[in-house]
Amino acid sequence: MPGYVRVNVSARIVDGKALGIKIQEEVSERVSSLKGQGVAPHLAVVIAGDDPASHVYVRNKERACERCGIISTRIDMPGSSNLEEILEVVSSLNSDPNIHGILVQSPAPDGVDELAIASSILPQKDVDGFHPVNLGKLVQGQAGGLMPCTPSGVMRMLESSGVKTRGARAVVLGRSRIVGMPMALMLAQPGCDASVTIVHSKTE
Repeated sequence: MPGYVRVNVSARIVDGKALGIKIQEEVSERVSSLKGQGVAPHLAVVIAGDDPASHVYVRNKERACERCGIISTRIDMPGSSNLEEILEVVSSLNSDPNIHGILVQSPAPDGVDELAIASSILPQKDVDGFHPVNLGKLVQGQAGGLMPCTPSGVMRMLESSGVKTRGARAVVLGRSRIVGMPMALMLAQPGCDASVTIVHSKTE
């Protein structure tokens, strides 16, 4: 086909479920250690509206917290909630010393600025890794920031399966701030050293 080059590559199936179980066991051990020091990890999840997929995601997160011994609190808000109302809830969670992580489930209600919500969460409680401080640390290659979950999971899968990324050509499908862009940045970081191409809906 004109304009295309056929490349022969081998495919490998990675058992993400087995890795997920292993990670949950690691997290459970860390949670037990923290509880031994008098700290009970506590995640607060805010969900506004009745999006079916969002409610499935939140239930899965609640179950994962339960398996790991993490306290989870779910805050349901109506789909009519505006930005100010959501920010008020986030502010109260920011100031609560017993809340260690905050997640505001996407999508937000129509007309609500998700970037404003992400920016309102304290960087150290931003478990989604979407706060400008955390994303900025990722861009600059600085340690200490919280990383977006899905790209972090992909990196763990590559590591656990022994995939060599140094010098490899990696293609990332999509450029969202949630998955695509952070994934490309992680693959290109020193130590990973992949050459990354991003393709998206406007790619020809």
